[in-house]
Amino acid sequence: MEIVILAVVIAVVVFGALGGLVIGSRRKKQLPPPPPSVPDITAPPAEPHVGEEAETPRDEPRRTIEEVDLPLVEPEPSAPIAVEEPPAPAAPEIEVPEPTAGRLVRLRSRLSRSQNALGKGLLTLLSREHLDEDTWEEIEDTLLTADVGVQPTQELVDRLRERVKVLGTRTPDELRALLREELVQLLVPEFDRSVKTDSNLDTPGIVMVVGVNGTGKTTTTGKLARVLVADGRNVVLGAADTFRAAAADQLQTWGERVGARTVRGPEGGDPASIAFDAVKEGIEEGADVVLIDTAGRLHTKTGLMDELGKVKRVVEKHAPLDEILLVLDATTGQNGLVQARVFAEVVDITGIVLTKLDGTAKGGIVIAVQRELGVPVKLIGLGEGPDDLAPFEPEAFVDALIGE
Repeated sequence: MEIVILAVVIAVVVFGALGGLVIGSRRKKQLPPPPPSVPDITAPPAEPHVGEEAETPRDEPRRTIEEVDLPLVEPEPSAPIAVEEPPAPAAPEIEVPEPTAGRLVRLRSRLSRSQNALGKGLLTLLSREHLDEDTWEEIEDTLLTADVGVQPTQELVDRLRERVKVLGTRTPDELRALLREELVQLLVPEFDRSVKTDSNLDTPGIVMVVGVNGTGKTTTTGKLARVLVADGRNVVLGAADTFRAAAADQLQTWGERVGARTVRGPEGGDPASIAFDAVKEGIEEGADVVLIDTAGRLHTKTGLMDELGKVKRVVEKHAPLDEILLVLDATTGQNGLVQARVFAEVVDITGIVLTKLDGTAKGGIVIAVQRELGVPVKLIGLGEGPDDLAPFEPEAFVDALIGE
């Protein structure tokens, strides 16, 4: 009996426990999930506006500044802000130009290579056993092709005919000596070929450079500055070619390379005004020489040629011009002679600069242009190098022409 009662009690307890578990599980499914726990963060008090007192929490007594023990922190001095200045532009390195003495001798081999057609052609013709009329006509054609000119060619052929006839025997050395002598004579060796850069007044020597576009006029002006600096002269450049783009920049670059200052104006400005200022500043600085690069005048435009005459007149308000150099391109041949005539009518040409002489076999242009203008070739350009402008020496030129 007792065993039966104990079994019933155990069954009731087990049943009750199972019932409670089922009910609890259902309640848990019906209850919403608890909200996520929010960390207890106290927000900082809002900053008071100007004129308002800071809000003090109600559960804390207000405290004055004296009651708050704050450490006194000295403010650190602010370090100065380093401002990097842009580096100053480096001054252009001043070059030392090659001395003018012996320049043509150094360049003789280059000149002889381009002139062999004339010199060797003449020697070959003169060396023929029988110099008949056909041979003399060939000699004339060779000289005319080399741009010697009609009148100088006729004179040279007549003299060669006479001397060969008198000489009789013609060895190669005799023929070379004969031809050399006659060519040197045609080049008028008694001409004064020095570039006039010394003034008779208490002013710098004034040199004006003229010529048409494409002859190398601005480059020649820069190279001439190198020649003068190499000879110990103090030079000021006047960039009066205001119509060709970048002409003033080009000239200034040439000047900076040898330490010569360039006086320039706005593009399209008055060339005469710039030339006037260049001479004025040259006088104030005590310069030895002022070189004025003029615009590349087209000889067919009368107005521009008249303006070139104006530049000359304005400059001569300071002092007379000591030299007017006409730059001619040796490769243009007879067209260069036409240019020379027109320029000679506008300004008094005192000397000629022949450029690009190394690029042509027409070396006879030297003879023709001197005969045309009655003025000497003073300088020749023999290449693109900065020191390839050389004083003209007739004997050295002829030696390069026919070979030594």
